[in-house]
Amino acid sequence: MIDQAVAELEPLTSVTIACRLLGKPRATLYRQRNPVPEPERPPASRAAHPAALSVAEREQLLAVLDSQRFADKSPAQAWAILLDEGTYLASVSTMYRVLRAEGQVRERRAQAAHPPRVRPELVATGPSQVWSWDITKLKGPWRGIWFDLYVMLDIFSRKAIWQEVHATENGDLAKEFITNAIAANGGTAPGGIHADNGTSMTSKTVTDLLADLKISRSHSRPHVSNDNPYSEAQFKTLKYCPAFPGSFETLGQARDFCDIFFDYYNNEHRHSGIGLHTPASVHDGTAWAIQARRQHVLDQAYAASPIRFQHKRPLAPRLPAKVWINQPRAAIETQEAPQTNPAA
Repeated sequence: MIDQAVAELEPLTSVTIACRLLGKPRATLYRQRNPVPEPERPPASRAAHPAALSVAEREQLLAVLDSQRFADKSPAQAWAILLDEGTYLASVSTMYRVLRAEGQVRERRAQAAHPPRVRPELVATGPSQVWSWDITKLKGPWRGIWFDLYVMLDIFSRKAIWQEVHATENGDLAKEFITNAIAANGGTAPGGIHADNGTSMTSKTVTDLLADLKISRSHSRPHVSNDNPYSEAQFKTLKYCPAFPGSFETLGQARDFCDIFFDYYNNEHRHSGIGLHTPASVHDGTAWAIQARRQHVLDQAYAASPIRFQHKRPLAPRLPAKVWINQPRAAIETQEAPQTNPAA
């Protein structure tokens, strides 16, 4: 804007007066109007440091460091070995500098390659097909004192098949816990049991037991809580229960509370994931008769006053036909595939 004002004022006065009035240095104005191209200058050559390695010395150093003898050793180890043998080629920092210039500064040792963890995919279409179990901590009477609650859950019915509270966790207790859970289910074992990667879940005693019973086992991926969603959700229901005391004075008190809670959870708690039925009714199969009675009551209410339902027949919440831990990818792809018209 100043340059434009100078150009407009200059014919009426002079360059000097126009620059003075507008605060524009005349030298800057002339330099802008008559730019002088800068001469091309050759890149400055930097003289080599007198202590730098010569080309031959660099090649010799690289040949030694890349030799089979030192290929799996750090420059510091190579430097120390050569020095013990009476040979000095360069300092450790110079070795790193030469290797860095050649793109060889990296982990030189062979690295362990772990295969990717398999994404667990389990499907249940009825009770006693897939169980999920986990262990959660219950706060004891003092800081650092915890009790361990073991819970076995049927992922289809959401029923807590069996629960135990112990002062610790280990493979032997886990084995006994699974045996008791199968006995509590009338001796019927599931086709598969899912757990996380805790030491008790992956112990040899548990692994051998499941193998003897021909029960397939799966484990969550590390740091992926969504791989065991049913157990995690059940523990949240427990600890957010209004009657949950927060801490327990004794192991017996913790056991008594869990006995009362899980009896309520199985037989009275209406679970949103199973159509607001109780887990026990879904597990023993009576939920479908209850579902029919619910629908009959809703149909009567609708017939008596359709306007209260905006003339839309109310439907009781549906029971799931299939549940899973991580929906199988094939099923997801089938759902996302475009639907073809068979009549076309």
